[in-house]
Amino acid sequence: MKSLPVFLIALLTLCATAPAGQEPASDADSETSTDEESPRLNAELLKGLALRGIGPALMSGRIADLAIDPEEPNTWYVAVGSGGVWKTTNAGTTWKSIFDGQGSYSIGCLTIDPGNHDVIWVGTGEAVGGRHVGFGDGVYRSRDGGGSFENLGLSASEHIAKIVVDPRDSDVVFVAAQGPLWTSGGERGLYKTIDAGATWEQVLAAGPWTGVTDVALDPRDPDVMYAATHQRHRTVAALINGGPESGIHKSTDGGRTWRELTSGLPKEDMGKIALAVSPQRPDVVYASIELAKQEGGTWVSEDRGESWEKRGDYVSGGTGPHYYQELWCDPYRADVLYHANVVMGRSEDGGRTWAGIGNDHKHVDNHALAFHPRDKDFLLVGCDGGLYRSYDRGATYAFVSNLPLTQFYKVDVDYDWPVYHVLAGTQDNNTQYGPVRTLSENGIANRDWRITIGGDGHDGAIDPEDPDILYCESQQGYIRRFDRRTGESVDIRPQPEAGEADLRFNWDSPILISPQSHTRIYFGSRRLYRSDDRGDSWTPISGDLSRNLDRFTLPMMGRVWSIDALWDLRAMSRHGNITSISESPLVEGLLYVGTDDGLLHVSEDGGGSWRRIEGNLGVPEMAFVNDVKADRFDPDTVYAVLDDHKHGDYAPYVVKSTDRGRSWTSIVGDLPERHVTWRLEQDHVKAGLLFLGTEFGLFVTLDGGERWIPLQGGDAPTIPYRDLAIQRRENDLVGATFGRSFWVLDDYSPLREITEERLESEEFLLFEVRDALLYVPDDRLGGLKGSQGDAYFVADNPPFGAVFTVYLRDEMQTLAEERREREGEVAEEGGDTPYPGWAALKVEDREEAPALFFEVRDASGAVVSRVDGETKAGLHRTAWDLRYAPFTPGTGRRGRPARGPLVAPGDYTVRAFRRQGSETRALGEPRTFTVVPVVEPALARQDREAVLAFQMRLGELQRAIGGTLQVLDEALEETRAARDVIQAGRKPDLALLDEARRVELALLDAREALVGDPTAGERSGPTWPSIRGRAQSALFGTMGQTYGPTLTHRRQAELAFTGYGQVIDGVRAVVERDLVELLGALDAAGAPWTPGRPIPELRRD
Repeated sequence: MKSLPVFLIALLTLCATAPAGQEPASDADSETSTDEESPRLNAELLKGLALRGIGPALMSGRIADLAIDPEEPNTWYVAVGSGGVWKTTNAGTTWKSIFDGQGSYSIGCLTIDPGNHDVIWVGTGEAVGGRHVGFGDGVYRSRDGGGSFENLGLSASEHIAKIVVDPRDSDVVFVAAQGPLWTSGGERGLYKTIDAGATWEQVLAAGPWTGVTDVALDPRDPDVMYAATHQRHRTVAALINGGPESGIHKSTDGGRTWRELTSGLPKEDMGKIALAVSPQRPDVVYASIELAKQEGGTWVSEDRGESWEKRGDYVSGGTGPHYYQELWCDPYRADVLYHANVVMGRSEDGGRTWAGIGNDHKHVDNHALAFHPRDKDFLLVGCDGGLYRSYDRGATYAFVSNLPLTQFYKVDVDYDWPVYHVLAGTQDNNTQYGPVRTLSENGIANRDWRITIGGDGHDGAIDPEDPDILYCESQQGYIRRFDRRTGESVDIRPQPEAGEADLRFNWDSPILISPQSHTRIYFGSRRLYRSDDRGDSWTPISGDLSRNLDRFTLPMMGRVWSIDALWDLRAMSRHGNITSISESPLVEGLLYVGTDDGLLHVSEDGGGSWRRIEGNLGVPEMAFVNDVKADRFDPDTVYAVLDDHKHGDYAPYVVKSTDRGRSWTSIVGDLPERHVTWRLEQDHVKAGLLFLGTEFGLFVTLDGGERWIPLQGGDAPTIPYRDLAIQRRENDLVGATFGRSFWVLDDYSPLREITEERLESEEFLLFEVRDALLYVPDDRLGGLKGSQGDAYFVADNPPFGAVFTVYLRDEMQTLAEERREREGEVAEEGGDTPYPGWAALKVEDREEAPALFFEVRDASGAVVSRVDGETKAGLHRTAWDLRYAPFTPGTGRRGRPARGPLVAPGDYTVRAFRRQGSETRALGEPRTFTVVPVVEPALARQDREAVLAFQMRLGELQRAIGGTLQVLDEALEETRAARDVIQAGRKPDLALLDEARRVELALLDAREALVGDPTAGERSGPTWPSIRGRAQSALFGTMGQTYGPTLTHRRQAELAFTGYGQVIDGVRAVVERDLVELLGALDAAGAPWTPGRPIPELRRD
């Protein structure tokens, strides 16, 4: 090592002494204390393992409400039934999710304050009565156009149908709270605030099962109000969607007092009611009223609700009025009404007649409608399939294809290679199939997905040994076998034998491919079926495994109801059926099933006999069995995930048995309250590593369930994870969310190595590196979105190349950062900030920034590349692009950093290094991984090692040319500076001007030989190929492909090497001899100093 200059030694000695009044940091001060209440293994740390949203937005998802800013009509707000609130400021070209991180994801309604359009009110908890709706936690308000939100109460309302703001006073707001769907009580009715949400008063109340489902103000006099009450109760078994407390009420004093309107309205029990007041004729009030047996119609009052007449029989159909029943008046045309329905209904005559409007190329099941403040023909429509805009009153539609809001129920993965796929059923958006990544620079687009079967998609499965065989299912057990090669599907639904009762399938019937045989599948109805020929034939291997209860005899709203009541069973599961199936991967024929009425059964002989499990799980008796899973490692261990939210109990229930179901213990651990649990997946390598999908996110436990940690990395939203699947080859976890499409945790294997003890004791960890796929990403569009426009939807691929996952215990701080941190601690305690001293500040100013980098070596031990890493504390991921370090620095195509050639397939080793305080040292242990080629070209590749040798030779030539050009440019600068000094000065002989000009021309000739003739080139004239141009043509022509050099590339390389050899000797002669002599003559003459000359001697004569 070279000795330090004396002045630097003196400076460092000064800095080693602490300034006066400042004590040196002790070892204890520098250590990080361990606080059991704040472990290092926590949610913040695991954010370093980012979840990746892969879409799709192919069919989007259910929209609950819409609002268009009346002053900025390109600004839209979209309330998603299960997916938060989204905003666009450019009419749907781009979107931002503005409600992530709040206490609810389920949205019932939203409203823009008419007095201040930056104020947005959001009611959480979808207000439809579907079996799949999420619950909310009250009312939210934003005062900055959705930039931030605050919860303003009514947290027990659970489902909010509408919010209206008094147009005269923004502090006066009414909230129509439907209240809990699954149980009585909660905050129900119409609530009013006069202080912008600081306090609330219930101004209209009904019974414990009745809430308010709609409210409307008279536009002339907002003190005149109409409200619809709605009595309802849903259970696992049934829905009663009305009762004697449903009705229409009126207030004329701003909601202080109310009276029920009855004149001309139905005398029998009513169901869900929608209201609308005509903006052109406010005396006219419309009501769409549901009656029993899917009857009802449109009622109209022309005297502000005092009397009513029935105009027609039109009422929502499909799954029933509970799912639709919204009514809107056209703001531009009197007597024109719109009605939410399977197909959007429109009346042009005040409700007498109705017709569906254009739906040829649009999704059905409409829920939301908004009108443009300036364009009377524009409609913005929200439905189960997402968002549509129409410019011709609904005759034709344009689909908004960039909102990834699909509600997925179940998911499975295949083992296709190199890219695997997911198969999943959706809420009303078919069964969808697509890749978790592509081999393209363009990411994952909607065009990469396909529909396998229609309907409400539910469970699906892919043959683990033949990715061309898929099993897909629509509601009520309609299972089909799909052939990926042909696109054909075959109905394989089991059928009852002669004289046998209906099989009674669940809305979401479970499918299981046996872990013992990939051609054996199980399918659940009220009994369990097995097929050993992929569904061509079925054998029942159980009797009825449910309680077989008659839904009409079960209490609803506290009592048993008449068969003529407002039952709504058209979109209900047949109660009493199997909901989950598992077979032990260790013991053939060890089967578990769970039901929708709280039962578990186990068979240890392939279905020959069954043992019923109930009463010992420590869960509510009728809790829905969402999931049962046999352990991957212990034949006696089984897990069950149960859900009692449809009885009003939102607690998590996860239990474990180690004796095949004879006894159970809870492994809920520290899961949050009100986190309904959906699905559990066990890692295939580490037994205690479990993943859990809940109503509000994804959790992981590393210790078998004692402690659960949320996984929130990346942009992962608060959303239900209804199903999970592990792709064992890739160690990926795929999450099927109910409202935000798919999210993937790429390569979660570091979780197997993490422990609290290691995080505390080890400075640095480099985790196992997954094998890297070697290919050249295709570019079908020309960049990520190409020229498709900003609205074109693409989801990200995982990073290309080898991904290094590391843990860094402590941040690598600069001396200045360390000092400021110490000063901040002193300031917090109220002390005086110590003065560091000039010497210490000088060291800080001169300090090299800390760095962490990865060094990659090939199998021979040669260094291939070095890649910068992250210096912040925590978990981090860094990708190496499988290329050698660039031959020259700078930028390449599209402004990207310069890059070297692709490496050859084979084994590589990576090790991390830390550089801090002018010291470099290795961190942790090296890891070995394999680079694997994935695509076979149409033409056979050349030998990769030979191709690499060709590229390396050209890289050396490129390096030489680049260096030569730099030398020439510097020499030109030096020559021209010398010429200017000669011409302007008094000391050098003017004869040196001729020599300077000769040197300059020689340098220009050499540069022209290397890079081409600028005279012709800058004027688009004829030019001769340059040496650099030939070298770049040969090198870059092989860098973006794996075939290898063509004969043309090889000839260009030969000419470039020859040309460079012919030029370089002349360059050296001019630069190293002629220029040196010229500059020496200037020194000898005592000319003013110019670049390229040594430090001048100080002349004292």
